[in-house]
Amino acid sequence: MELRELRAFIAVAEKGSMSAAARHLHISQSALSQTVGALERQLRLTLLIRSSTGVRPTEEGKMLLIEARAILSRHEQAIRTMTTLTRDASGVLRIGIPLELPTDLLGAALEHMASARPETRVQARHLSTAAQLAALHNGELDVGLLRERPIATELDAMLVARENLGVLTTAEHASEFSDEDGIRLEALTQLEWLAFPRSGSPAWYDQVTAVLRSHGLNLGPEPPEDQTLIAGVKIAAVQTGRAFALAPPHWPHTLPDSIVWSPLVGHPLVRRTWTVWPANARSRDLANFISGFPEPVTY
Repeated sequence: MELRELRAFIAVAEKGSMSAAARHLHISQSALSQTVGALERQLRLTLLIRSSTGVRPTEEGKMLLIEARAILSRHEQAIRTMTTLTRDASGVLRIGIPLELPTDLLGAALEHMASARPETRVQARHLSTAAQLAALHNGELDVGLLRERPIATELDAMLVARENLGVLTTAEHASEFSDEDGIRLEALTQLEWLAFPRSGSPAWYDQVTAVLRSHGLNLGPEPPEDQTLIAGVKIAAVQTGRAFALAPPHWPHTLPDSIVWSPLVGHPLVRRTWTVWPANARSRDLANFISGFPEPVTY
C-alpha cells in the first residue's frame, strides 16, 4: 500500500462521498474511484459499501481506517523529526511551471504543504522544460514541473499527470473532419501544425513530430526560440483557417465560437508532466510539496 492510496481511502471514508472526497483531494472522481478499487483488489477485501446516497466503510474498512490514520500520523511525525536534523528551508519554495498546466494539478500539493508549513511563501515562474532544467542545475529553482523526465542522476522525478491532447481547429474544419470519436490525425494533412520551439523541450518536440509525420503530416520549419505558444497566439493562428494547434482537454482559455476543441481518435499524443527536484535536496518545504501530489492523473 502507498501513502497516496491510504490518503485517498481516508478521504472517501471521512467524507462519505466519492465526489466530495475527489474535490477535497483535487483529483477527478474517476481517478479516485480507480485508486480505491485498486486498493481493494490489492487487499482482496471490500472496504466500502457503495449506495445511491454515498459510501461508508465496511467492518474491514473501519479497521483499515484506524491503521491508515496511524500510518499517516507516524509518517508526518517522521518527516518532522528528520527535517530537524537537516538544514531548514529558507521559507520560500521556488517552483517552475510550464504553460498549460492543468489548473487543479498543483492544488493538492500546495494545500498539503501549506497545512504543514503555513509560513512558507511560494514563488512560481513560467519556464520551459529546458529553462527549468538549467535553473534546477544552477540552484535557481527548488522544484520544477517538466514535460520530459530528466536522465541526470542528480535529479529525482515523479510522474504527476498525463494529458490526452486534442486539436483546436475552426468549427468548419471540425465539422468536416470529425466523426463520433473525434478527429484522426491523418485528416489534418491540409492544415499546418502550429509548432512550439524544439529548444524549449527537445524530447517532447521530437516525440510530437515523429507521431505527426507517422500520420502523414508535412511539418514546416521549426519556429524560432523566442516564439511562445500562449493562448492568444494559438487562437489567432487557428482562426486563419490554415492551421491547427494541439491543446489538452478542458483548456482553461475561452474559445471564440469560430474555434472548436476536438479529441484525437486513439489518443496518439499523450503529454506527461513530471515533478523534478535535486536528489540531494533536504528542504522540509520541498518534501511536503512533493508528498502532497495525488496519484498520476489522466486528463
